[in-house]
Amino acid sequence: MPGLSLLIYNNHFSTSPTLTLQNINLQSNWQQFEGKHIRNQLVEQFKCLEQQSESRIQLLQDLQDFFRRKAEIQLEYSRSLEKLAERFSNKIRSSREHHQFKKDQHLLSSVNCWYLVLNQTRRESRDHATLNDIYTNNVIVRLAQISEDVIRLFKKSKDIGIQMHEELVKVTNELYTVMKTYHMYHTESISAESKLKDAEKQEEKQFSKSGDLNVHLLRHEDRPQRRSSIRKIEKMKEKRQAKYSENKLKCTKARNDYLLNLAATNAVVAKYYIHDVSDMIDCCDLGYHASLARTFRTYLSAEYNLETSRHEGLDIMENAVDNLDSRSDKHKIMDMHNQVFCPPMRFEYLPHMGDEVSAQQPVQTELLMRYHQLQSRLATLKIENEEVRKTLDATMQTMQDMLTVEDFDVSDAFQHSRSTESIKSVASETYMSKLNVAKRRANQQETEVFYFTKFKEFLNGSNLIIKLQAKHDLLKQTLGEGKAPRHPCFALTIAMICSQDSGQPIPLVVESCIRHINLYGLQQQGIFRVPGSQVEVNDIKNSFERGEDPLIEDQNEHDINSVAGVLKLYFRGLENPLFPKERFLDLMSTITERAHHVQQIVVTLPRTVIIVMRYLFAFLNHLSQYSDENMMDPYNLAICFGPTLMPIPDGQDPVAIQAHVNEVIKTIIIHNEVIFPSHRELDGPVYEKCMTGGEEYCDSPHSEPGTIDEADNGTEPHTSDDEVEQIEAIAKFDYVGRTPRELSFKKGASLLLYHRASEDWWEGRHNGVDGLIPHQYIVVQDLRPEHGLSFSTLMN
Repeated sequence: MPGLSLLIYNNHFSTSPTLTLQNINLQSNWQQFEGKHIRNQLVEQFKCLEQQSESRIQLLQDLQDFFRRKAEIQLEYSRSLEKLAERFSNKIRSSREHHQFKKDQHLLSSVNCWYLVLNQTRRESRDHATLNDIYTNNVIVRLAQISEDVIRLFKKSKDIGIQMHEELVKVTNELYTVMKTYHMYHTESISAESKLKDAEKQEEKQFSKSGDLNVHLLRHEDRPQRRSSIRKIEKMKEKRQAKYSENKLKCTKARNDYLLNLAATNAVVAKYYIHDVSDMIDCCDLGYHASLARTFRTYLSAEYNLETSRHEGLDIMENAVDNLDSRSDKHKIMDMHNQVFCPPMRFEYLPHMGDEVSAQQPVQTELLMRYHQLQSRLATLKIENEEVRKTLDATMQTMQDMLTVEDFDVSDAFQHSRSTESIKSVASETYMSKLNVAKRRANQQETEVFYFTKFKEFLNGSNLIIKLQAKHDLLKQTLGEGKAPRHPCFALTIAMICSQDSGQPIPLVVESCIRHINLYGLQQQGIFRVPGSQVEVNDIKNSFERGEDPLIEDQNEHDINSVAGVLKLYFRGLENPLFPKERFLDLMSTITERAHHVQQIVVTLPRTVIIVMRYLFAFLNHLSQYSDENMMDPYNLAICFGPTLMPIPDGQDPVAIQAHVNEVIKTIIIHNEVIFPSHRELDGPVYEKCMTGGEEYCDSPHSEPGTIDEADNGTEPHTSDDEVEQIEAIAKFDYVGRTPRELSFKKGASLLLYHRASEDWWEGRHNGVDGLIPHQYIVVQDLRPEHGLSFSTLMN
């Protein structure tokens, strides 16, 4: 990677004064290259969006041509049926049977059938004429309007996009300008320092000569006490000292401005690629899917009423219309063009001799004042922008209500009557009312203009906030009020990540993802095989990188496949694989000896790795128990995790060895309890099949009547707290409850147990609070027979 190469180059040669200018040129060239790369991306983004718009217009044009031709066919068919019915009706009127009918009002059954056939033909003629009318005056008109909307929305979105692109180019150009200023002052500072040193050397040399002169002056007292050249050198030194101090101060201020602009530029670029691009695509899609769905539903309603025998084929199309989803399409577009829409590499600051933003005097007071000004400005801007966002959300909801109005039912047009005029009057009052359509359309466009105005205002405000916030955070850290930055947890070793997570034996990302899947995804079909949304995977990953836990809330707001993708991405990104490469061949030799040999290899690994392995494979074993629902048995899970946990070393044949890798992972999943040491042999967290109080087998028998424990043990239901027999227990490890029903306690804490709620949980009390206590974290002290539990039941 160019950025990494440049960083290594500067770190290697930063101590060499002769290469300082070369370092500066390299850094300047790199930032110019990265800025050019971003500009190329911006151009390609517009091309992608324009191609998408053109494809939609072409699609709408094809649909219009299709329905126009279909309307012509329906009209031709209707006229043919009408002519056919009229021809035979005229023939009947002139026939003897018709006069006989008028005379005595009696018909033969065959003649009656003949009349019914003609009446049915006229009815079909009217139905197909109505279908032609719907296609011509409703479906085709709506498709033309959608095409106009696509062109107009793309133009407005492009105008906003151009403004955003100009803003990006502006901030990158500003960054380049301040960088050049900083490099210029830095060069001048080095030059002034060099001249100052030369003056000092001349002064020393002059003083040494002055000593010899004083000896000679002892014999010649009439000579002057001091030569004028010494005074000139001293004056020159003073001037160069002042020049050096002046250049040094300019360099420090320029470096500060450069670092602040660097942080602001990175923040703006990240916001644009992660949020603004997505919002801009939303603007292009505004109303497209809903309007297209309304048009297709009009077509579907007409076809269903025309011919009920065609329902089976139309149901397939109904399902396709129901699945029109702007969010899904947006993700697909961005995934298809991942190279264009992915955020670029961050602009990296390459410090000279390790220098950072300076908070020393005389700039400390200026930085502190600037920090407080930013803090005050940010508070005001956030309040203002939040109000704009609320207005934007309300306007969006209004537009959605306009675009999703259910006016696609044309059943009234198929209410048969003897009079064709009555059919036209009913139709004109409902779906083909030009006055109603024009009024709704005018309201829609007026609301649309207001929405884009607020959207532009919101983007401008949020951009300003993100720039100021980046500068604020950097100043806060420089002035000693911020936290030290975290290292990315997706590119470290297990030991480093556990240390970074305050000594947690299980990394936060592993524990959180597994818990979320345990709660909401055990029955998810194809989990770990079906890819999630790349946008959501990146959002979750970035949250973990910042030290946050985006899955902490007990709400199923995240796509399970995306969460599973984050877990796989984490293990794939480890600096060292979970199974060390140096033990790869040893693990391959376990194909025949299976679990016992694998256990001998595992116990030699570091303690932190074994704990994570034990936790992960216990979860995978639990997940495989739901293979009837999720279709992921141990072998399928091994296929997904084999390349991630045991990457094949270079020099090995991946085609021949991958099957053996999968077999080893499958063996570990099936026999994880035999392979890994128990919690009694190795202290540390263990995976719990029940991670919440909401599962059926974790229901509280102490707080709710009628429990699984009563059915299993045959005991009488508890009626009050006083009747509950209490069992004493001691906590073996620290435990933090994950839900309000789970109790938290420290190692060595005394606990009171009421009874066993499930295989993994007890109902008990700690510090006067009732709740669930995990069995694996405690040692039961009281084993009296009157509790109705055997020793083996308590210890299992």
